[in-house]
Amino acid sequence: MATTYSAEAQTTPVAPDLGNPELNAALTEGLQRAENMLMHELSQGETFLTDKIRHLAEAGGKRFRVMFALLAARYGSNPTAEDVVRAAVVVELTHLATLYHDDVMDEAERRRGAESANARWNNSVAILAGDYLFAVASKLMATLGTETVAHFAEAFQELVTGQMRETVGAVEGKDAIEHYMTVIQEKTGVLIASAGFLGALHAGAPREQVEALHKFGRHMGQVFQIVDDIIDVWSDPKESGKTPGTDLREGVFTLPVLYAMRQEGEVGERLREILVGPVTDDALLEEALRLIRSSQGREKALKDVEHYRQLAEIELAKLPDNEVTAALRQLMKFSLVRLG
Repeated sequence: MATTYSAEAQTTPVAPDLGNPELNAALTEGLQRAENMLMHELSQGETFLTDKIRHLAEAGGKRFRVMFALLAARYGSNPTAEDVVRAAVVVELTHLATLYHDDVMDEAERRRGAESANARWNNSVAILAGDYLFAVASKLMATLGTETVAHFAEAFQELVTGQMRETVGAVEGKDAIEHYMTVIQEKTGVLIASAGFLGALHAGAPREQVEALHKFGRHMGQVFQIVDDIIDVWSDPKESGKTPGTDLREGVFTLPVLYAMRQEGEVGERLREILVGPVTDDALLEEALRLIRSSQGREKALKDVEHYRQLAEIELAKLPDNEVTAALRQLMKFSLVRLG
């Protein structure tokens, strides 16, 4: 029997149109159940704590990992099981925790249109809030069995490895682009992959489909992150809501930027002069953006997007040819539509 949570969700998540009204409705219902559970868990504890651990959850977010877990569960015999929702919330809690820690490391001032926790309070509070979210996720995870705990321990280990890899930087002799691809696999792909794995597992899907969804999530994570990299440079702020060059201001050189810096000629040479760390000067930032936009960085990054999209298609081919698999393809298309 499903548990009823009394805490009201702060938002009413709605699934995107995946081309199937019944599936859309089922996903929206599942998203609301997950949101209720998430906000219930974040409302437990001392009041001086709960306002801080709810901060980013209340700021919104697409809940993409939750949605993928719910979609993956549709391949099992019990797609609406309470453990499916619980597993989806575990992944979302972990994702939220990493955002608190990322904002501290990046010295970010905004997150999801709201003041970041470190800016609103301080770094210590933000770090502790993230730590507490990991504890909440662990408590829920303990109810899901040893296989889930073992899986998530490995996923969390990979996640931290990716953050450490990014922080330390590429080791001597390591190709910068190969380094970056590994980082986004470990930081972004791993949790999306876990959402697919756990959603399918706790719905009772066949093992080969659980594994296919796990791999599909990894490849989809690569696609989404590289698309975000492109949007950071080429987006129209009025349409995307993002300020171009945010990554450059933080000293993060994403895939299209790395390709542009590697380009021969005046463009690459000047970029290598400018991009030696965070770009805080507005004039230099505009110059860097102009040079990157005139480079081949976008075209080369798009080739990588297509590479990972094809890898994702290989995993989708292992799944039944049904409305859920069609919906997963639609999710991939949404990412590409964002490029304009």
